[in-house]
Amino acid sequence: MRRTPLILSLVAISAVAACGSKSDKSTAAGSAGPITVKASDTACEVARSQLDAGTHVFTIANKGSKVTEFYVYAEGDRVMGEVENITPGLSRELRVELPAGTYQTACKPGMVGNGIRNTLTVAGSAAPLSQDAALAQAVTSYTSYVVSQSEALEQRTGDFVSAVKAGDLAKAKQLYPVARTYYERIEPVAESFGDLDPKIDGREDDATAELPFTGFHKLEKDLWVTKDVSKDGAIADQLQADVKDLVAKAKTEKLTPLQLANGAKELLDEVATSKITGEEERYSHTDLWDFAANVDGSQAAVAALRPALEQRKPELVKQIDTAFTSVDSELAKYRDGDGWKLQNQLTQEQLKGLSDVINALAEPISKIAGVIAEK
Repeated sequence: MRRTPLILSLVAISAVAACGSKSDKSTAAGSAGPITVKASDTACEVARSQLDAGTHVFTIANKGSKVTEFYVYAEGDRVMGEVENITPGLSRELRVELPAGTYQTACKPGMVGNGIRNTLTVAGSAAPLSQDAALAQAVTSYTSYVVSQSEALEQRTGDFVSAVKAGDLAKAKQLYPVARTYYERIEPVAESFGDLDPKIDGREDDATAELPFTGFHKLEKDLWVTKDVSKDGAIADQLQADVKDLVAKAKTEKLTPLQLANGAKELLDEVATSKITGEEERYSHTDLWDFAANVDGSQAAVAALRPALEQRKPELVKQIDTAFTSVDSELAKYRDGDGWKLQNQLTQEQLKGLSDVINALAEPISKIAGVIAEK
């Protein structure tokens, strides 16, 4: 499916993260400056455990030997913000808008499990970023995008589930990457809905006793590896039910401008960390469908924020436009009919070419959160 050029798009996207273990509780809430997070393989030291309501910057330094992630969770593990793929020795930054309430920060060494958690208390009140008219419109525009994509996801998942339950392997294989396209476009929003994301999109090596291997990737494995879906009726039905639940939550979700900005970057991180490597669709190798969908979602988020960005930093918009054009041109080389070539059909040189244009795009995209957080 051909993407609408960014200059004409009218839509947008979500999420990013935080962490905790040993906190300096003596630091007063609302103190100025970034909140430092020292992450290691066994600890997650967040400099402050009490904050004033408003927008905050977390600076996460990975002092361990494993790649880590940082999350800020609201009640029910609703993701307020996240940063993934923080490699050893590197630092990443997260901006997140937090109203009064009780949260948890979490570092995830190895990017698995529930993480090393601490409580974060936010008190007081602050004018939300969405008080700005352009940012409020961005949230409205992107919310409409999320609803339209989630409704399409429900319909396409229904078609896929019907093929699985009918035992029509060929049709199910054809419909699998199509259905997942709609999920991948709004993945950061889906990740904010607690257990729904792992139930729908969890991988085999992330399964736990509480959240067993199920959803899209269990059906993917049975379609391409075991080649037997005769016992998958209940799994298919549960996938459909979980997607329906996601649609209902998407219609009531209250997004923030920073979630759009963070989500645009997060989607590109998804491309760089799993789609390029073939990790995501390890059985079907349909990673380029996901790749294109993640770029779609990132572009939609930026497009929704475009009026605000043009008011504040028009030169950044031009850089982003140019970088999206380069991604479109590079990705177009791997079109195959209405879909895409399989990831394992590309050479390492071709995969590097895709990785290079994504990294070039991610650099200006990463600046959006800082621009829109300025008052």
